Amino acid sequence: MLRRTVTSLLVGSSLLWAVGPARAERAPAMAPIPKLEAPPPESGPAAEKISLSEAVRRALLRNPTAVVALEELRRADALLTQSRAGSLPSLTANGTLLRLDGDRVLSGRVISAKNQQSANLLLNVPLLAPQRWMQWSEGSLNLETAKANSEDTRRTLAVAVARAYLAIVSLKRQVDINVRAVANDGSHYDYTHTRFTGGVGNRVDEVRAAQQLAFDQAQLSTSYTALARAREALGVLLGEDKAMDALDDIHLPDASTNPDDALARRQDVRASQQRALAAEKIKRDSWADYMPAISGQVQPFYQHPPTLTQPETGWQAMLVLTIPLFEGGLRVGQLRERAALVAEARAQYDGLLRQTRSDLRVATEEIRRADESMRSSNAAAELAHQGLDLANIAYHAGATTNIEVIDAERRARDADTAVVIAEDTVRQARLDLLVAAGQFP
Repeated sequence: MLRRTVTSLLVGSSLLWAVGPARAERAPAMAPIPKLEAPPPESGPAAEKISLSEAVRRALLRNPTAVVALEELRRADALLTQSRAGSLPSLTANGTLLRLDGDRVLSGRVISAKNQQSANLLLNVPLLAPQRWMQWSEGSLNLETAKANSEDTRRTLAVAVARAYLAIVSLKRQVDINVRAVANDGSHYDYTHTRFTGGVGNRVDEVRAAQQLAFDQAQLSTSYTALARAREALGVLLGEDKAMDALDDIHLPDASTNPDDALARRQDVRASQQRALAAEKIKRDSWADYMPAISGQVQPFYQHPPTLTQPETGWQAMLVLTIPLFEGGLRVGQLRERAALVAEARAQYDGLLRQTRSDLRVATEEIRRADESMRSSNAAAELAHQGLDLANIAYHAGATTNIEVIDAERRARDADTAVVIAEDTVRQARLDLLVAAGQFP
């Protein structure tokens, strides 16, 4: 039985070798391989290359988010001016023209003329105004809070710019890998095509090589699109009406891992702390809602024609005392609202402190693991390229089919891509640590 099986296999192998040349001769009658053209390189004007620091500077100067943050700071300063106005003296000028249907006469004497003109100046001086004083003080604190919020907004924008910048660096590396893969697979396709047309190779090897080349070209086109999109996104962040490009490489400095230093430097922590302080001060100042207010008023006047009770010119002065007695529970409700705002601000501040310490620990561990991953990825890529070289040598020597070559090409490209991903992970981890430590921007 075993002998019969071996005989059948030998006969089958002989038939395959016999029909091989016949199939090679009939191959031109099969469907032709589509024409393979490499994707064209990037066209149009070259995007401007800038450094990371310059990109952050432009974004903080031109990005709409940064512009809005600056205008909000100016608005807070204007609100401070408004709140201060209630504690300062005010001067008002008034004038009236009065027309009656006729003179008012009493005992043959005009007591109110048909045409009257009057004018006065009213000087109002707040002498005791606790509520307004507290508003002034709170306005100053709100301005400091707005400054801290503006710095936090600028920090968030700078981080977004840095991430977009790093994405361009990685995508450019991916484009280089795909270009190299297209070149390698193109050489392999040319070799298989030459062997097939010369009657030495076979159609299967040529089709496999063509399929792999077409796949690489599609990957290259996709990477070109992703790179163009990333450059346009960076241009939008920078407030430019054009695409912007990153330098080919970037070096991020080492960051401190001291939590106390991070809490002192981070803009978002300072902003949260400032909001908590403002809420606590507003709550403490609630006593001013129950205090009386005293204002002094001086009013020089002019009256023409004079009346029985008012001469043509004169002045009057008075003190006005205002005591809030009952307002339907308004002040009680305001006090409760302020207490709730204090609790919210304090909870947010405490949570941000914990998050900052956690960010530092995570970023430190992330950098360590990312460095390990990059070393392993570099070693794997080097081995993958050695395997590709060996597969090409074996195929050219006729020891293997091009299945091994194509498989080795895919492994090499995947290994190179893994290196790009690992490098990007390292850069992102270093950026995360700089941000967590408050050293960026």
